[in-house]
Amino acid sequence: MVKQALLAGCWAAVAFAIPALSKADEVATFYAGNTIRIIVGYDPGGGYDAYARILAPAFGKHIPGSPQVIIQNMPGAGSMKAADFIYNVAPRDGTQLGVFSAATALEPLFGNTSARYETVKFGWIGNMFRDTHACATWKNSGIDDLQQIISSDKEVVFGATGAGSAGNQHALVLKNMLGANIRVINGYKGIRDVGLALQRNEVQVACAMALSTVKSSFPNDYASDDLRMLVQFGKERHPFMKDATHFYDLLRTEEDRQVADLFFGQSAIARPLAGPPDLPTARLAALRSAMTTALKDPGLLSAADKAGADIVPETGEELTTAFSAFYRTPPSVVERAKQIMERK
Repeated sequence: MVKQALLAGCWAAVAFAIPALSKADEVATFYAGNTIRIIVGYDPGGGYDAYARILAPAFGKHIPGSPQVIIQNMPGAGSMKAADFIYNVAPRDGTQLGVFSAATALEPLFGNTSARYETVKFGWIGNMFRDTHACATWKNSGIDDLQQIISSDKEVVFGATGAGSAGNQHALVLKNMLGANIRVINGYKGIRDVGLALQRNEVQVACAMALSTVKSSFPNDYASDDLRMLVQFGKERHPFMKDATHFYDLLRTEEDRQVADLFFGQSAIARPLAGPPDLPTARLAALRSAMTTALKDPGLLSAADKAGADIVPETGEELTTAFSAFYRTPPSVVERAKQIMERK
């Protein structure tokens, strides 16, 4: 009887394992000799692009079947072009994934009819870094601190990539929550272009200067004090930007804090990777597992360290939960946020 019970237990374990093995085999068979294309919604040289290129080699190594992973840049509309492509055009088989901003992902929440996607239906795979956003100026701008912008008699010109971008949103937060005298010029292809505009004094300030962006795309400019941080938006003050005004210190009401949490909670999701809706369940699980493993890979961590890119990961499941939570924001807070962003 004992022997029979042991045999029954063994067969049950085998029967349980066979479906899992067959799913892994299916994923490996699909990806073997295949190529995954990661569509980055910004130009080469910026923070999103830098992180995607750090991820690609280790990511492919840890996906069953070891597919090649290549990067394709698709800038436009503050990365909305890439988000729209992944949701509406890319094949739903796990061969094309996207990197675009969390602010872009949440455009439907704020009533943007050009955002033709449902945020929570993306196949969220993971996030490489939880970030702190900031606004910065160049040493020759004549601007020394945030208060100078707030009290300026003349318009201070900000640069951004698009209306739905974090750079545009955060500039409007300063304008409409603090009364800063600001005009935003949109249309730059990426943060590197905005940085060049700062250097040429075409614009005086740029937001979306996240900690990860400064470290990966402007490390020398920051070290030499050419690029100067004016305000940081993280809920907790970050020591890297010690001289920048902490935005939360300026808030006076609970509603103001809720609005700030809506804006800057999303911008903390700094380097997310998404697939299209309706990815096969086994492939989505494999991609999530591969990203989690890749972000611990010694080769990736070495490459990130050389690039000055910090790794603070989140899982795909955590991202899905976070984006769902944004859609539970009280409608009055969302409406206030829309007014701040000058949305009708």
